[in-house]
Parts: sequence; C-alpha cells; structure tokens
Amino acid sequence: QVQLVESGGGLVQPGGSLTLSCATSGRAFSFYAMGWFRQTPGKEREFVAANRWSGGNTYYADSVKGRFTISRDNAKNTVYLQMNSLKPEDTAVYYCAAARSQRQVTGTAGYDYWGQGTQVTVSS
Repeated sequence: QVQLVESGGGLVQPGGSLTLSCATSGRAFSFYAMGWFRQTPGKEREFVAANRWSGGNTYYADSVKGRFTISRDNAKNTVYLQMNSLKPEDTAVYYCAAARSQRQVTGTAGYDYWGQGTQVTVSS
C-alpha cells in the first residue's frame, strides 16, 4: 500500500515563500518520477513540477519556472516543492503524485498514486 502525504501548506503574503513536503510510505523510493500538481475550484488539475528518478531531470510549468524548485531526499523518502516569490494566482490545493513507470510526467495520466492535497493561499 503506497501512501503519499503532503504537508507545509498555509497562508502566505504575496512575495513570500513556502516549502511543501511529500512523504512516501509503503514502498521503497523506487518510483520512475514524482510530481507536483495544483487545482483550483472548477478547473482541471494542472502540472507544476516533476522530477525523474533516473537522471534527475526536472520539469516545470512555465508559470512557476524560476520561482519553484522540486527536490528530493532519498534518505527520508520525501519530495519537496520550494515555492518562492509567491503570487495570488499560485493559490490552489497542491497535490503530490508518484509514477511507477515511464510515461509523460507533465500530465495527470502519467501518475499512479496521489496524495490528499494541501491548501496554499497567497493573499495579503
């Protein structure tokens, strides 16, 4: 049983920073890729960032490039999303996801496991 548990969300002012964490359990840290997505009410879940385990390639949505950084700590079985220079339009529920096999990492169909989500609100 694979579980992904996000934490670190909250309320932050525009221009501020937050770091989201995604702790994995139930399986060795052997996924093909890990990703972060976000969703606002009435909209599709959208890609934010991803990291392929083999080779360490990282991918970012244009809207967050240069502001967000995805990283991982193998010893802790945890993936992070460092978010800087936050904007009100970054407000969303953020989801962590894991892929078992090679597929497109920028789409929701590429992932097999999902966390429950953590709310990020950027507001003054």
